[in-house]
Amino acid sequence: MEKRRENEQRPAVMPAGALPQLIDTHCHLADPRLQASAGSLIARAEAAGVRVILAVGAIGSIQTDRDTVAIAEQYRNLYAVIGVHPHDAGSCDRERMDELAELARCAKVVAIGETGMDLHYRNSSRAAQEEALRLHLRLARRLSLPVVIHCREAESIVAQIVGEEGMPPRGGAIHCFTGSSADAARFLELGLYLSFSGILTFKNAAALRETARLIPEDRLLIETDAPYLTPEPHRGHLNEPAYVQLTLSALARVRNAEPAALAARIMTNAATLFGFSPPPVN
Repeated sequence: MEKRRENEQRPAVMPAGALPQLIDTHCHLADPRLQASAGSLIARAEAAGVRVILAVGAIGSIQTDRDTVAIAEQYRNLYAVIGVHPHDAGSCDRERMDELAELARCAKVVAIGETGMDLHYRNSSRAAQEEALRLHLRLARRLSLPVVIHCREAESIVAQIVGEEGMPPRGGAIHCFTGSSADAARFLELGLYLSFSGILTFKNAAALRETARLIPEDRLLIETDAPYLTPEPHRGHLNEPAYVQLTLSALARVRNAEPAALAARIMTNAATLFGFSPPPVN
């Protein structure tokens, strides 16, 4: 996790016309560091060409999910993803899942998550994380929604559980993918989309960039994971949805792709997976 520098001046972002149809498929607008300024963050994202934002609750208590849905309801092209983060898997009991099911009745909720496993920090036990992942997969299937999966140092286990439980009919995505090309192949075989974050811009991410080059175009997503994982050259500041353009630019470079065309393809992918209507092209 990165701390914001004591600097109120925001770096400039690219004009909206330069990269049409941008989407941030994963950010945490209800995070205490972002929530009070959510309106200005969304305005800056729009100025940078970000046409759609998926805000994810999941972290902490069910109130974070409620706040995320409330933010989504205020903006036409902002949608919510709700669940229990692996760090909080110990609180993922039947009551919490019932609360999520009730909250998912809101039309702005487009996916269940982020669930999954994090064996790097292990803030919850492995057993609790495995059970929470299974519960989320079952809930996504029951509600006919896609699932968003967090996976850190647990790729083989996550793939095994998804294989055993079965992919929800609406599909799913691995958010902030950081695995190997072999991990990517296994997730793709299961039917998952792979989402890339600002880590693509990090100097030590050459292997990840090579993997990103190989992913089929129709399975690609991009995200910020704001306020985390701020891309270069803005590391040290809090991340925000406007910076998704930097991840898109990095992805386009490694794939030798035209950025606007790649952005449009990713928007189509996200609309297909999450079931929203993409905004018209200006």
